[in-house]
Order: sequence, then C-alpha cells, then structure tokens
Amino acid sequence: MLTTIIGNTFVDERGTLSFNNELDLSEVKRMYFIENAHLSIQRAWQGHQIEKRWFVAVSGKFLIKLVKIDNFECPSDDLEVLSFELDSKTLDTLPVEAGYASSIQALATDSKLMVYSNYKMGEVLDNYKYNPTQWK
Repeated sequence: MLTTIIGNTFVDERGTLSFNNELDLSEVKRMYFIENAHLSIQRAWQGHQIEKRWFVAVSGKFLIKLVKIDNFECPSDDLEVLSFELDSKTLDTLPVEAGYASSIQALATDSKLMVYSNYKMGEVLDNYKYNPTQWK
C-alpha cells in the first residue's frame, strides 16, 4: 500500500525549519527536479518496472497520480488511479515502489518537485511511456 511519509515544520523567532525525520534515503543514487511550465501540463504517464522513486514538493503543490501496471508491454485500460497531493509546506514524501506509472501536475505556480531514484541515469533500461489520456 502506498502512503506518504509525513514531514513537519518548526517555527520560532529565527524562522522555519522543515523536516522529514522518518524518510530513509539510504537507497538513493540520484536526484532531479521537475518544474512544469504551466499549471495545465500533466506529465503523464511514465512508468518504471524496477526503479523506485521518492517525490517531495520543495516549492508549491503537486498532484501525483499513480497506477500499478499489470503488464508493462500492454497495460489494462481499467487500472485504479491513486491520487496524492504533496505540499511544500509540510515536506511530506511520497515513496513509489517499482511497478507504477505516474502522472505529475503542479497545482500552484512556481512549484518545484524533487525526485529521488534508486538507480543512476542509464544504469538500467526501465522507462515506459504511455498515452497521456490512458487513465483518468
């Protein structure tokens, strides 16, 4: 079952400290950022059969939709879509196990999503792209 790892903030006269003390990044080998050009853009659907990823909104807010792929070569059209909202104010993290395809949409202007991966770029051939309207 997919669930977010809840972060938190501490505020005092010096400012704000955002943290996620439950997040274990010992598997991470690389990281990158996603910034959509417009709020209407959905980066849908990209899947990974063996790669695990972690999503963290570091600025703004994102809607992340996920589907568990039943067959990477020819997935079913009726797969269940799971939806998660990530907000930079809470620093929640969405760990995504291997076997899922994702759709990523910014919900606020100037949003930035940090993504961690457990594989280096080019280490494995594991990138599956599907029709952006495949799952609603």
